[in-house]
Amino acid sequence: MVEDSYDAVVVGAGGDGPVTAWKLAEAGLSVLVLEAGPFYGNEQWPRPNEEPGGEASSSPEDLSGDLLDEQFTTREFEMITKLVFGPADHERGFWFRKFPGDGAILQCAGVGGTTLHYTGCHPRAYPASIDEQGHWPIEYADLIPYYQEVEEMCDVTPAPVTAKEELFFRGAADAGWDLIEDLNVTEPGYRPQPNAIRQPDEKLHVDAGYDGDFTYPDVEGDTLALGNIAGNPHPRGAPYEEKSKRASNVSFVPPALRTGNVTIRPNAFVTDVITVTPRGDTPTAIGVEFRDTWSGSVEQVDSDVVVLAAGAIETPRLWLNADLPANEWVGRGLTIHFGDNVMGLWDPDDLDETIGSDTIDQHEGQDIAARFDYPGVGMLQTVGTAPGIGAILGFGASASGFAFQNDTAGEPWDTIGRLAGTELKRLLSDYRRMLQILVVSDDRPHQRNGVTVAPGAADEHGPIPIVNYEPSEGDRQRRDELARIAADILREAGASHVHRSDSPPTALHVHSTMRMGKVVDEACEAYDVNRLFVADHSVLANGVGGANPTNTGQALAARTGEKIVERHF
Repeated sequence: MVEDSYDAVVVGAGGDGPVTAWKLAEAGLSVLVLEAGPFYGNEQWPRPNEEPGGEASSSPEDLSGDLLDEQFTTREFEMITKLVFGPADHERGFWFRKFPGDGAILQCAGVGGTTLHYTGCHPRAYPASIDEQGHWPIEYADLIPYYQEVEEMCDVTPAPVTAKEELFFRGAADAGWDLIEDLNVTEPGYRPQPNAIRQPDEKLHVDAGYDGDFTYPDVEGDTLALGNIAGNPHPRGAPYEEKSKRASNVSFVPPALRTGNVTIRPNAFVTDVITVTPRGDTPTAIGVEFRDTWSGSVEQVDSDVVVLAAGAIETPRLWLNADLPANEWVGRGLTIHFGDNVMGLWDPDDLDETIGSDTIDQHEGQDIAARFDYPGVGMLQTVGTAPGIGAILGFGASASGFAFQNDTAGEPWDTIGRLAGTELKRLLSDYRRMLQILVVSDDRPHQRNGVTVAPGAADEHGPIPIVNYEPSEGDRQRRDELARIAADILREAGASHVHRSDSPPTALHVHSTMRMGKVVDEACEAYDVNRLFVADHSVLANGVGGANPTNTGQALAARTGEKIVERHF
């Protein structure tokens, strides 16, 4: 049952909102979390996409691993469609956002947010991106205790090695790079990915000869069945909290509910922040207004503190659509880790000589289990995908047009651009002997990039977000440098053909639109509105150097929860 008033309202139950809610609830505060999307794996909503179900959930007893197994099928297209940003009732269509060119915004709605389809990657920011780029009002050292806390909550460990990681490590070592063993990365090199995915059961070791059905309790932890991008309920049969991928719905929602102080209401899209303004004073947030996405009814709830955690697109959209003070940096400074894809193809004899097998089978193991870090430039990651996603990322879109139009003389790749016809068929038919590397650059915040709204383009929740992104020349140079390093690693590992996508901008990691030091202060409280805090990736003052942002976003969200208690309670 949702009350009329709480100590704190958190807008959004994605990757970061549950972390702040847990911190506030641990301090004894009453917390309401409003989430626009559905709540999968909760017995209050046994058919979340077909009917409204209950109103809210306040008990961990509502969480069901069996129900999550039923709802998360891991069928690729079905799950991507289910988790795309939109209402629980998919017959109503997705929530539209405008993004330039051929790019896309990859985000989810629902409790767990985009961590429902993230690949578990949980590295820390590069220290230099916080201490040396001049964007942050805090130091890297301020985040370390929160990193440690989040990593313990999420069971972060080095990813297990399968054939694709072994091949990448061999290529990186032969290219002259060093193995990194420190969590706080200051020099370039390669290492296993720190993943928020529990280690696989020892009985799954290659020499153990396991011949079971990979279900709980026979198998605990990761089953090495690819599918983290599509929910990942593995191991099947496990209780809700024992699922191997530690998305925020699994890692932070249960302990938040166990405090007895947290209520989560899904299907509640917040459309306004309610403020009062004493004469001559700064506005103060006193609650929010939200719309039930099933019934369309509009409700208001009061609170002593409002925390915006709707993500780096919806948080500035909410600010811009609400009657809140103008700030030239609200929605501005967007970073998306301007990326690319570089793919290698091997001859079977060369593979057998290198790794003792004539296939790589990048669909086996954890989706992203190896990485190359280059502070100041960005990172590379091996990408294990099913053929459909791999084809889309690697061959389906390009800023360079079709590959047959492009001259690659003097370049380290054999082809660049969008593949079609015979060449596409040739490479895809050899999918099991391919390795895909994702390029993730350290793009920097520019005020021209970001989120705006326009009254002429609106949905039922108000003007929609219009996203603009144009990389700078420096951003392009860093991406090109990483692409060349990726091609070199693939060549050193023995690839006979290297293809570069030259991918259009895609908002895979989205941050920096409500930046610390510009829109919010060092505690993430808004400069222009008292008792209004931001606790999501939008407050990251830059793209944390190119490292996957989930760990930093959650560490900062935990810190923000503590700061809220210190300042106002």
